[in-house]
Amino acid sequence: MAALGMLLTGYLTLVAWGDGTPALCAEGGDCDAIQGSRWSSFLGLPMALWGFALYALIALAAATGATLAARWRHLSRLTLLGVAVSVYLTIAGLVDVGATCGWCLASLALMAALFALVHLRRPGAPLGQGRWTSWWLGNGLVVIGVVLVLQLVLGDVLDRRPENPRLVALAEHLQATGARYYGASWCGSCARQNRLFGASAERLPYVECSPAGRGGPTARACVEAGVSSYPTWQINGLMHTGVQTPPDLARLSGFDWEGAQARR
Repeated sequence: MAALGMLLTGYLTLVAWGDGTPALCAEGGDCDAIQGSRWSSFLGLPMALWGFALYALIALAAATGATLAARWRHLSRLTLLGVAVSVYLTIAGLVDVGATCGWCLASLALMAALFALVHLRRPGAPLGQGRWTSWWLGNGLVVIGVVLVLQLVLGDVLDRRPENPRLVALAEHLQATGARYYGASWCGSCARQNRLFGASAERLPYVECSPAGRGGPTARACVEAGVSSYPTWQINGLMHTGVQTPPDLARLSGFDWEGAQARR
């Protein structure tokens, strides 16, 4: 089962590195929204790669260990961690993005099955009498610590990086020249677009086209502008679809990108 998890997460890692869309996931769908969200990577690496590493550790733990009890302890701890992180990421996606990913749910189900299998096959009293409660308490504290670290990093709690002056100037130029950036809160590509501007994304001339969320009516401004996909940029009367890099936006809007760099 761990090998199956490695195949699943390995495939998702390759898709993430190729900036593609997993099979059975439509562009603009829930999977795309999750893949484009801040919950899809950790420390610059795809979350699927971390999952692959965890499945690999589970496979290694199942094949090694001085005693059956030692193997069980390692497997219990690793599968508990896997279930907790998977549940946390699933809830975070639902709350923050309003979406779930079928592939992610498949990994959660697989990890839960591994957890159940490990504990159904627990060897007799591997921890000794009176230590079962402390075992769960200790592992629970480890899991809580890992989840807190994820929340601090992925929730941008610790992100205090200053704005890039060149990105600030570009965003203000786009605003001043009447450009419009049409997007939706659940749009994965829009999340990627925002990440290119970092903290300066809030300065962009953004128009929310789905104020009622996924499945709700499209905002009138977006209908009148003829927006059919997200993100869409309207610059100097012309429409440009898809994620645009800051240099591309500078070129399209007549902003002196190189000059702004020289003035920094």
